[in-house]
Amino acid sequence: MEQLEQITASISNFLWDWPMIILLLGTHLFLTIRLRFPQRKILTAIRLSIQKDNESEGDVSQFGALTTSLAATIGTGNIIGVATAVAFGGPGAVFWCWLTGVFGIATKYAEGLLAIKYRIKTSTGEMLGGPMYALERGLKQKWLGVLFCIFTALAAFGIGNTVQANSISLLMNETYGINVHVTGIVIAVLTALVIFFGVKGIARVCMALVPLMALFYIAGCIYILFVNRAFLGESLQLIISSAFTPHAAGGGFLGTTVMMAARYGIARGLFSNESGLGSAPIVAAAAQTRNPVRQALVSSTGTFWDTVVICALTGLVLVSSVLAFPDIDYTQGGALTKAAFGKIPYIGTTILAVGILTFAFSTILGWTYYSGKAIEYLGGRKWVKPYRIVWIICVYLGSIMNLQVVWNIADSVNALMAIPNLISLLLLSGVAVKETQKYLWEDRLHETSQEEIPLHDEGK
Repeated sequence: MEQLEQITASISNFLWDWPMIILLLGTHLFLTIRLRFPQRKILTAIRLSIQKDNESEGDVSQFGALTTSLAATIGTGNIIGVATAVAFGGPGAVFWCWLTGVFGIATKYAEGLLAIKYRIKTSTGEMLGGPMYALERGLKQKWLGVLFCIFTALAAFGIGNTVQANSISLLMNETYGINVHVTGIVIAVLTALVIFFGVKGIARVCMALVPLMALFYIAGCIYILFVNRAFLGESLQLIISSAFTPHAAGGGFLGTTVMMAARYGIARGLFSNESGLGSAPIVAAAAQTRNPVRQALVSSTGTFWDTVVICALTGLVLVSSVLAFPDIDYTQGGALTKAAFGKIPYIGTTILAVGILTFAFSTILGWTYYSGKAIEYLGGRKWVKPYRIVWIICVYLGSIMNLQVVWNIADSVNALMAIPNLISLLLLSGVAVKETQKYLWEDRLHETSQEEIPLHDEGK
């Protein structure tokens, strides 16, 4: 088993090393420039995300689609992932993680746009969309859409299911002494109850859960930063200086290079916000929206909240805590997070526990939807129910198993599912530019698209 762990870890590290980092970050930069910096419209995007567009076609509101996407995106990576980046890349990794989020907004925007542009609908009016439909309808490359869905369905069992359930069960066991089997059964039952109500049920739960969990965690981080306020200025200075110059050992941190800071910060940022991965546009396609650009803007706020806000706050908490409490062992990512939050009397551990619990469970819900749509694309609706039964069983199994191998495999498959999506984004960037010019830069966001949404042949 140990040898298998090493092999899978090596494959994962290879796939998420500089080639993938360059491909993803390069796509972020390319789309940012070609789309004329859609990041400038982030305030407009936030305003649109809380507005209803009920007269437009779609299954859920724009806010419902966004929160479902955020449910899957905001996960343990926002907490543990940032800690890992700081542990291996030093304080400068926080800056590179944040910068990745800023440029990733453009990619998340383009994903949402293409999801609406190429979505189709069933005879019952349900919307289907995502990279697989952009590849099939936009590029006429259905085989790439099939590959994307295979990788999505496989990756979901790791990043979106077992590892999240495992995080919850370990937390409940270590913090409150609750048996992992009990936790596993409870999570599986709750997941099944939400799944039973389909996308609208998932969206309703996410619309209630995501804003509350995010606000609670953000408020908790702000409180910790207030407690560590004497070290806040030094923390910001250290993060920025370490991002651009080699950092010598001192101040509670070991020496790091600029390359180490960039490597781990960018990798964690890319992995955390999922911009370019291709998962978020699957639910974006279900949104009630009058034109592709409106939903594109709403989708882009997901990366803003995930990385530009939450990951940045986590990074500041971790760096300021290491400076404030030099006895913290920051060399282990998971241990750093626990130690940093644990230094805050009474509420620190609670903030971390609630954060991990809600983030992990919401991720399971979001990926339930993604994986179901991938299976539907591959084999039709008849395979969705058996897949979800297996999905619920795996939630329980994930709660009671050692999942390092599964985690490594999931990391690898995630990288593979990103490749077809990035192909669609790059080759269809001209379409995104045209739609953006029409609706955004010509100030026509209020207009309704006249393009007919084609009917899906469910007999295929």
